[in-house]
Amino acid sequence: MVSGFGKSLIAAATLAIAMSTAAQAQDKLKVIVFPGLSNLAQFAAEAQGFYKKRNLTVEVIYTPNSSELRNGLAQGKYDIAHGGVDNAVAQVENDKTDLFIFMGGNSGLNSLFVQPEIKSYEQLRGTTVAVDSPSTAFALLLYKMLDVKGIRRSEYKVEPVGATHLRLAAMLKDKTYSAAMLSPPGSVQAEAAGLRDLGSAVSVVGPYQSDGGWVLRSWGKANADTLVRYIQANVEGIRWALDPVNRAALTTIVAQRLKLPPDVVAESLKIADAQKGFAVDSRFDMEGFRNVLRLRAEILGTWGGKPPAPDKYLDPRITIAR
Repeated sequence: MVSGFGKSLIAAATLAIAMSTAAQAQDKLKVIVFPGLSNLAQFAAEAQGFYKKRNLTVEVIYTPNSSELRNGLAQGKYDIAHGGVDNAVAQVENDKTDLFIFMGGNSGLNSLFVQPEIKSYEQLRGTTVAVDSPSTAFALLLYKMLDVKGIRRSEYKVEPVGATHLRLAAMLKDKTYSAAMLSPPGSVQAEAAGLRDLGSAVSVVGPYQSDGGWVLRSWGKANADTLVRYIQANVEGIRWALDPVNRAALTTIVAQRLKLPPDVVAESLKIADAQKGFAVDSRFDMEGFRNVLRLRAEILGTWGGKPPAPDKYLDPRITIAR
């Protein structure tokens, strides 16, 4: 597995030539993401011209749910997907999509929020929780958190409603939704609206590789040089975003991109700082990913309960890992 950003890019640049000498650089990219704080690297790379200086034009498209993200990538509507990497695993295992994860991002910054009158995990028995997709990513985190606290999967109902902002909206509109996993800025807005925070996912479940980027292997092979330049721009973007000197400028950028009040963005960034949620240079957290695979094996019974080696979902010649 590649270690170190510099070595990764040297190897990837070499691979770009070796894999397909006939490949043409694809300068225009359609990138599908969940709207939220997870996209700091992309927001900064666009705003600071890091894409442009590498001859890339990147269109960031917000997805309403993980199904559109996965299906759209598989159908070729989008070139690159960013989201909880458990979605990439689901694509491989459920849809037999041939893909690989090329970079990490963050731990998800997820916390379990409940209605104001709920003061303990015990009160979630017999209620309905809101999720994105019932069998991927943050839904599995929610199930595991409840299981650790003694609440079995058979003791509550699950309702798919979509991405973080849709889960928050559902909880605020309909109090029969007792709980949901939320990340900033949604978690900041939830707390301001009176919802109760029962704690972060990583404090209960442990290390977790959440958001990352992945592509179809066929696309990665045909556009290896483009992918390398995209990685370079995003690494430069996250370095700029995490530099305290740029905090005021970053707050303005994120507020504009997500159409949020600056104070909500500022508080969201403080949460990210406190949890140390963003990976240095967007490196892929191998231990966090092993936990992702363990959760899928344990909760869904995938692979007969025995998770595979992480390499199945990566490309050691390109993936930035630690």
